[in-house]
Amino acid sequence: MTLAFDPSRLTLPSGHYIGGRYVEGPEEIAVVAPSNGLTLAAIPRADAAMVDRAVATARAALDSSGWGGTAPRDRLRALHRWADLIEAEAGTLARLEAVCSPRPVAQAAAGDVMVTAEQIRFFAEFADKESGDLVPTSDRQLGLISSEPYGVVGAITPWNFPISMAGWKLAPALAAGNAVVLKPSEMTPYSTLYLAELAVKAGIPEGLVNIVLGDGPVTGTALTGHPGIDKVSFTGSTRAGGQIMENIARAGIRPMTLELGGKSPMVVFADADLELAADCLDRGITPNAGQFCVAGSRIVVARDIAEELAAMLIERFARHVPAATWEEVPGFSPIISEPQLGRIDGIVGAAVAQGGEILCGGDRFDREGSFYRPTLIGGVDAANPAVTEEIFGPVATFQTFETEDEAMALASHPTYGLCAGLFTRDLNRALRLSRRIEAGTVWINRYGRSHDHILPTGGWKASGLGKDLGREAYLANRRTKSVLVDL
Repeated sequence: MTLAFDPSRLTLPSGHYIGGRYVEGPEEIAVVAPSNGLTLAAIPRADAAMVDRAVATARAALDSSGWGGTAPRDRLRALHRWADLIEAEAGTLARLEAVCSPRPVAQAAAGDVMVTAEQIRFFAEFADKESGDLVPTSDRQLGLISSEPYGVVGAITPWNFPISMAGWKLAPALAAGNAVVLKPSEMTPYSTLYLAELAVKAGIPEGLVNIVLGDGPVTGTALTGHPGIDKVSFTGSTRAGGQIMENIARAGIRPMTLELGGKSPMVVFADADLELAADCLDRGITPNAGQFCVAGSRIVVARDIAEELAAMLIERFARHVPAATWEEVPGFSPIISEPQLGRIDGIVGAAVAQGGEILCGGDRFDREGSFYRPTLIGGVDAANPAVTEEIFGPVATFQTFETEDEAMALASHPTYGLCAGLFTRDLNRALRLSRRIEAGTVWINRYGRSHDHILPTGGWKASGLGKDLGREAYLANRRTKSVLVDL
């Protein structure tokens, strides 16, 4: 079966998804296909009243279904059925993902959708395996630490990997016994809506998964500031994360998980396997047109190998050929929107104005749609905007070093600490320097996440609070209570 499709003939979900059914509203926000710039449809914007309806529905569903207190094995089975349906509907989900996002349909079907199903199964297994603890006290007392769900989790996901980011939020929250009200990006809502439909078909009680559509200023503000939300989970920019923290603080204290921006370094030493390094550097910035938070956007290279490695990287960048996301053969992804492409190009221009040198790229592809060439910028210092700003596009800087200390100084960033990559054959150096780098994740002789969902992800500094994935993500959706009994 071919995955290619005509975007004008695709049936799109319509409305908010609340209590197991679609709720219509005034169509206020246009959804645009970045591959050709054409408007696909329009979606409603949830106001405070609609968000209140979704939160009340989630709370009522928790109470009526007993989801948080049901036998953990029953939650596990329901989540496994959901994962089975997701795999069975991979083609539909992939098309809904590809039509308005940067994700090529074939990559979405084979990668994003299947990874989402894997994540759900991974977190389902925690439901009947994580528990409280009996702790040592005196012989005349019994000390317990019990674990309970929070209640209603409010989640916001970004546009760059819509379905897998929804899986990050929904799977651990539901496995832990919570209900969820989730706002996807207004630019990429469709795969998340269908994901919620499949949850109900799998037997997860209606009202436990609710999707409200809208933008950040109206819908996101209403959701994160709602008094009925017990915990907030957000993935997006550092700027938006700061605004959410302020909004939560105004509404009252509650826990939050924030996976925010990054400006991650990839450090290559002279003893590295250069073919491996060049492949990883390419994969660190060009997939999804660089629109991912862990993108390796700062390349830091030993001076002895800099010229050779730059040539290898430029040759790899030149191989990428753009293609619409609905074509059968995947190509280089589009930028999500024309405003975002303009922002990328503006930072590249500012970088050149402040002394940067375009080694390759630096402009858009000559074709319809929002496509920008893979770009490498040399001759930059620590104050250059291409070094300081999270560009969120296929743009990397290229800097050189002489000593380890100089490499670590260049790798450090005053704002971000999400990820880093180290390339060297010296394991002692790799492990030693991994301790010096201020980042939540360090990859050695590779770059990018694997499908080992047990490894948590999350940043240091302004790159976030808390963790997604791993056991930590499940525990972040549970709260503990200490109980002491006198015998």
